[in-house]
Amino acid sequence: MLTFKSRIATGLMFLGVLFGLSSGLTFTPNDQTVVAQAATTKKLSINQQIAQVNAGLSKKEQAAKNWIAYRESRGYYFVSNGQCYGRYQLLRAYLHGDYSRVNQERTANKYVNGRYGSWTNAKRFWQAHHWY
Repeated sequence: MLTFKSRIATGLMFLGVLFGLSSGLTFTPNDQTVVAQAATTKKLSINQQIAQVNAGLSKKEQAAKNWIAYRESRGYYFVSNGQCYGRYQLLRAYLHGDYSRVNQERTANKYVNGRYGSWTNAKRFWQAHHWY
């Protein structure tokens, strides 16, 4: 014999199934499916995130960006020089306390785009002034 609570729970599950079917939603009877889906969803690696940040750059722009990175820090992300930090020797204030590689890439792109319009223009400026 079903208890009152069991009847309510069964009724609510039945309504949930009906609602799910009528709204195009699917009903999952247990959490195993959700856990399995979460396990197959991967977080992007740091290198993949950096590739996404730089996806819009042409090969020429990417080459200019790498050229500047080499001149500023020999390409290392964790180089410090006074108030400048990282691969592109950005002011620490521009990084807002987030010194991650992905944020350095993103912030460098914003900085160069806003100040010079492109990495090739920034490289030209660097060649003339030895800074950018």
